[in-house]
Amino acid sequence: MKINMEDATARQTYNLLIGLVAPRPIAWVTSINEQGSLNAAPFSAYNYLCIDPPIIGIGVTDRPTGGFVPKDTAQNIRRTGEFVVNVVTEDLIHQMNICATDFPPEFNELEMAGLTTAPSQVVKVPRIEQAHAALECREYTTMEIGRSRIILGSVVAMYVEDKFVDLAGPYVRAEELHAVGRMNGLGSYVKTRDSFLTVPRISYEEWKQGKR
Repeated sequence: MKINMEDATARQTYNLLIGLVAPRPIAWVTSINEQGSLNAAPFSAYNYLCIDPPIIGIGVTDRPTGGFVPKDTAQNIRRTGEFVVNVVTEDLIHQMNICATDFPPEFNELEMAGLTTAPSQVVKVPRIEQAHAALECREYTTMEIGRSRIILGSVVAMYVEDKFVDLAGPYVRAEELHAVGRMNGLGSYVKTRDSFLTVPRISYEEWKQGKR
């Protein structure tokens, strides 16, 4: 099947992209508005993009009601300049899913999910206390493209539970953290438990010596 994207609708494009760009990490973003009210929402258009400086990127579409109305997360980040990306792990997937519910503005998603917060190190936005790792971010820039916003965040601090850190690197013990990724379609996820495949890199010198 060959598809010219100029002929595809937005929904068709979405359905195809999320099926091919997978699995995707999930950014469980906490943010606050100018009055200090907390918002928590997951986004799977997310990844790290740079390390010097450390930059992560999140794609946030506008509200589906029509027009160019940003979601609460995008508005909060634009107005306060700060947010936290909480890592979604297997033990928190149901609470994350509750935070994806389209609650009215007066509802606190974390309260609905039975979660609490803990102070961040650098930014004013709190992290989710039950999350085993989190990235504290400041807005680097936001690009508006069509009915989406690409938010680039500069990572200014990290939190990782001690048991998930190998101090030799330091490295994250990803095989023990059990992060969850997003697949295509609503409600489709992938576990990382028991799914690690190690394929050592081949140096050019090894390649010349016949290693394949």
